[in-house]
Amino acid sequence: MTWTSIYLVCFLLGFSLSAISWLLGALHLHLPHGFHGGPHAHGHGLAGHAGHAAHSAHLASAPSPYNFATATAFLAWFGGAGYLLTRYGELWPPVALLLAIVVGGAGASLVFWFMARVLWSPHENLDPDDYDVVGLLGVVSSPIRAGGTGEILFAQAGARRAAGARSEDGQAIDKGVEVVITRHEKGLVYVRTWAELAADEAR
Repeated sequence: MTWTSIYLVCFLLGFSLSAISWLLGALHLHLPHGFHGGPHAHGHGLAGHAGHAAHSAHLASAPSPYNFATATAFLAWFGGAGYLLTRYGELWPPVALLLAIVVGGAGASLVFWFMARVLWSPHENLDPDDYDVVGLLGVVSSPIRAGGTGEILFAQAGARRAAGARSEDGQAIDKGVEVVITRHEKGLVYVRTWAELAADEAR
């Protein structure tokens, strides 16, 4: 088998796999997601609150530069460049190989840049529960008056947020106290102190 044939096979294989990959993506043919739920999915215990808070702070990771799309792009560009250089150019085979590798790397880099800057979103793979504030940990930033409102700060989906807050039992909560959001109604969150929840859990 000649170098020209090898490059041609690489090009056809890479191009075909890339086309199939993009076609499946355009048709939204994905594997089904795992089932989320069950009797313990939204537990109200201390462990449930902590686990939910940790899960909500997790962001979908960025795409790796070493993936199926970049591999097939490299194969197609490498094969195409190598075929043209050996078929129509009078280059020494090692030089043509080196140039084909460079072109293949450039093609893979271009595809990765497009994926990372255009197609990928940090929120794309988040579970809907990641947008639910119930169970999140926060800190009182403005004292919550007895029977009144204050403000808390909490982290959600990698961002720091603020919300008007009321005490679940109507008691005052001082600034700096750690709290857990127990419900969200009419633009306000209702909270209980972390110490109170820990005491209830210990009983």
